Amino acid sequence: MKRFFTLLLSVAALALSPRAFAGPPFLADDPEPVEYQHWEVYIFSAATRVDGDTGGVLPGVEVNYGVVPDVQLHIVAPLAFDKPSGSGMRNGLGDTELGVKYRFLQEDERGWRPMVGVFPLVEVPSGDAGRGLGAGRPRIYLPVWLQKSFGKWLTYGGGGYWINPGPGNRNHWFAGWLLQRQITASFALGGELFHQTPDTIGGKESTGYNVGGVYDFSENHHLLFSVGSGLQNAGTTNSFSYYLAFQWTLP
Repeated sequence: MKRFFTLLLSVAALALSPRAFAGPPFLADDPEPVEYQHWEVYIFSAATRVDGDTGGVLPGVEVNYGVVPDVQLHIVAPLAFDKPSGSGMRNGLGDTELGVKYRFLQEDERGWRPMVGVFPLVEVPSGDAGRGLGAGRPRIYLPVWLQKSFGKWLTYGGGGYWINPGPGNRNHWFAGWLLQRQITASFALGGELFHQTPDTIGGKESTGYNVGGVYDFSENHHLLFSVGSGLQNAGTTNSFSYYLAFQWTLP
């Protein structure tokens, strides 16, 4: 525990993120926590393009630690950027993401019972909202995630409720689901669909997709990637988006 909180504080010194992140490299997440006393560390970049603006992270750090069996501690601390059309790029500290993943139901490998867990997240307003690098207020996400595997196939998803205070904002729902196949021993490929209700007063709902995968260089070194776009109101919600990360898994 002491090792985790030492790393947590050092990563938090970088603390940035204008938005929440989920299960790399996708927006939908799974209920499976990091194994007890194991680590996951990601160095990543992500961005979304909408009409008149591009925003995201370059670079970012995500750290997950299995603090006890079935429980994972989580922090995302990225360097945020915002690039409005016709203006210079803004970058700096953004909002830090903290969370705890708890798996309360294990998958029945011989039957149909899925793995189920919760993963509440808090977005700490450490960024400069006036420069487009943060929300300006704490936000809370309360999701439930499910997962089931069938041989080389894996499917997971779910969703939850965002508490999104602030002038002009509104609470909203997010839901997503993914299907993934292990193509080779070292490469998995998948795709997801997701939907979000409006997060601002007068805003629009959005539906979109991502296609991506995971390549294992070794047992402890992995490349994660995805690209996607909106299928509904794409110009104002997601004309194009990507995620790219290098992951270390540590005992």
